[in-house]
Amino acid sequence: MVALDLAAVNTALNKSQGTTLSINHQATIDLDSSNAFEGPEKLLEVWFTPSPELLPPSASPEGLKCVSKERWEQMLDIVKCKVLSVLKNEHVDAYLLSESSMFVFPHKVILKTCGTTTLLNGLPEMLRIASEEAGFGLGGGVIATPYRVFYSRKSFMFPDKQMHPHKSWRDEIGYLDEWFLNGSAYMVGKMNGEHWYLYLTNPGSMLSPPLTPTNEPADPLERHETETQLITFPEAQDIVYKNIGGGRDGGSGNGIFDETLEVLMTDLDQDKAKQFYLENASAVAAGQYRRQKDEERSKEPVSTAEESIGSDDLPEELTSEGHVLGSIVSEACGLDGVYPRSGYPGATVDSYLFTPCGFSANAIVPSPDPKIPTTHYFTVHVTPEPHCSYASFETNVPGRQSGRETAEILEHVVGIFRPGRFSVTLFEAKPAMADRGARENIYDVTAAKRSARMDCIKGYRRVDKIRHDLDGYDLVFRYYERDDWKGGVKPVLRDF
Repeated sequence: MVALDLAAVNTALNKSQGTTLSINHQATIDLDSSNAFEGPEKLLEVWFTPSPELLPPSASPEGLKCVSKERWEQMLDIVKCKVLSVLKNEHVDAYLLSESSMFVFPHKVILKTCGTTTLLNGLPEMLRIASEEAGFGLGGGVIATPYRVFYSRKSFMFPDKQMHPHKSWRDEIGYLDEWFLNGSAYMVGKMNGEHWYLYLTNPGSMLSPPLTPTNEPADPLERHETETQLITFPEAQDIVYKNIGGGRDGGSGNGIFDETLEVLMTDLDQDKAKQFYLENASAVAAGQYRRQKDEERSKEPVSTAEESIGSDDLPEELTSEGHVLGSIVSEACGLDGVYPRSGYPGATVDSYLFTPCGFSANAIVPSPDPKIPTTHYFTVHVTPEPHCSYASFETNVPGRQSGRETAEILEHVVGIFRPGRFSVTLFEAKPAMADRGARENIYDVTAAKRSARMDCIKGYRRVDKIRHDLDGYDLVFRYYERDDWKGGVKPVLRDF
């Protein structure tokens, strides 16, 4: 049963094994999701080193985690979104945003934004922050050179509403190519059907143009023809497989079994989607609150019993958008059960329910094994309106750590929303060249078994499966349709 002790709901997040939550109440005033119709997110990952263990000597011991919320907000203002709350532990800072999420690890930033946000416009400021605030500038440079960059998104539903540089995939590629010399762009899936875009750089990114020399007074964000400089990470491969945590390339990852899973769902079942409307969530919470109070009064002497609670007597938190209703919806819909606290005592979910509908959640999931001092994450975002219904789920919790197959996690998530169709991208780190042989044999066998299981999701048929052999990991894209789904609007082709 959903806990309706409001004091407990408001404080529980602060009691999870060193986890703290701070809420930006000012940013939540008059927040309205009714115009946030573009659910599919833009996703940017910027890595400054392969792992937290490989921070450069010039960097802060905390890496990027030393950067203040106020400094990140300056970058997010450029992107056009606000911080709603921040969930922190020793390994990661999870920012819940008005348009999706940001995760800050010591060595990397993951920024995911929906709607008409201008995510890539925030990249120059992100590089500046990494240098000025966290010490990642090479040779005293005023902007940092990343180790690796990933940018991806699903095809937009309403590309004509996007702003520069997101009006088309071609524009986004052009913008990124202005910054990086070694980028590669991909479109995965059918041009006239479900597809997904990916831009990535090879390990050891090269800026184009490179870092501005410190003796040059020009604006660091202007382009200059200066000598390209390349960051190298000696013995990185040896270290990569000695630590276990969360990310691609094996860096702070679960060895060769490191994975990042993203599920992008459209045409949500409308009965399932109702869970994410404020009116419905408030009614459910109010009913449970009244039953709880009635049970409490039934134990009191008749002379002291109060009359039944009316709608005017409900706590404000149960009738308005915010974190309390978000927490209640998170538990009621089954999201809290993806990585349950019974198996992950330190797992903490920070959820928000919008007006009149819409839902966002970040979760930090510390390793249940005390010998593995690391934290993973998952994030969920929901736009439930029928004409543009969409939900996303992303996690880097390794399948071997969860004790559940990736396919089981997928079925759990899909069961919450019952989409008419959905696509899945799965990044899995591969053994480095020096570790081939026995490691590769294990990898191939287990990958084949998991792949076969992923092709059989109950109630759905797999329509597409595409595999890319990329530098350091495999990317597998799958597209599914529900057995009884009658079809819907095809992706708009104008966002190429």
